[in-house]
Amino acid sequence: MLAGLPLMCHVDVSDATHHVRRFLTPLLGTPLTTEGMEEGTFTLWFYEIKYNDGNPSNKVYGMAHPCTTFECAECVDPSEDEITKAISNHTFSADLWTVDIAKLQAKEKTDAANEREIKARQRQLVNDTKATIDLQALHEDATKYWSDLKLYRNIGHVQYAEAISVDVEGGTRYTSDWAAFVADEAKVKDEFEGNVVDLGSKYSPYGLTHMFNPPGGGSTTFKFPYHRKLRIEGCATKEDLSHPAEFDSEGQHCLMVGKNGNTTDLTIGRYAGLVSFTRNQAGIESIELGIYNSGDRFAEPFSAKGDSGSLVWHSTNDKARIVGQIHSAQNKGGSTSNHVTYCTPGWYLLSQIQKRFKYADFYRTTWSA
Repeated sequence: MLAGLPLMCHVDVSDATHHVRRFLTPLLGTPLTTEGMEEGTFTLWFYEIKYNDGNPSNKVYGMAHPCTTFECAECVDPSEDEITKAISNHTFSADLWTVDIAKLQAKEKTDAANEREIKARQRQLVNDTKATIDLQALHEDATKYWSDLKLYRNIGHVQYAEAISVDVEGGTRYTSDWAAFVADEAKVKDEFEGNVVDLGSKYSPYGLTHMFNPPGGGSTTFKFPYHRKLRIEGCATKEDLSHPAEFDSEGQHCLMVGKNGNTTDLTIGRYAGLVSFTRNQAGIESIELGIYNSGDRFAEPFSAKGDSGSLVWHSTNDKARIVGQIHSAQNKGGSTSNHVTYCTPGWYLLSQIQKRFKYADFYRTTWSA
């Protein structure tokens, strides 16, 4: 058993701590690091039904990008002062509402409109005051119980890791770049929900649904899920990725995809059914899924440094299927922003995991059977 408290539960966006506590919950997109390594993004969970020899197992594994030197997987805070900034924001707003209320109440003449303004600001003051109290409590807990990365934030021990490789021998030329750690039951079990993406509060339900429309006004299969929690329930096949089912306004096949990463949080991209050919520093050519930015001129790049390991998914109705795992990206011209993001196909990634963990179940929703 590892030291420290169990991971925190996911809370609704009505809770002021929703976004800043995400790095201490077991939902997908959690920032991870390993001793002496850069941060990356947690990819997915899988349940081991049986050991490879057929004997029963009840282990839960987490999967992320590998390293040959680490021993423990650790949750990390994507921004050390993120909670402090949120506290300052709500405190500042509360001070403004207090001043506004005093000025409105000091008016010699009051009418119904004036009273409505006072009541509206009083409600906002109450909300910001409560948010400040909740965030301060979270900050106190994080400082007291989670501040020591090595002592308190270990959530498991690495079971398997190998160096990044390209499948030249098998002929696919896909990149394999993953490691598996055994999740510590005391740390993870209580709040474990399986592979669930928190769509967060970055976009409104309407705004996010609109972003999943293919460029030019094509129709979308995305349906905003209950509680903003999108469950991964399957994986796109090789055929699905070769012939995407959606169309843009020009009749071109595409899939609008999403990912939740350590650096850029929730972003939307476009997969056009085409693979990309890349060459690494050793001169080895690989084949990748190319995920382009969404095409919306106001949208941010699909990925950035620190998003490696993020799961890329496509949503149909209120569920999602795996498309791939991010491992690199490339910018365009003199731009410092990524133009295309490279992914290992999800179906290939899962097949590689099952070569090592024969009875892996990627869609279990509870810790135990």
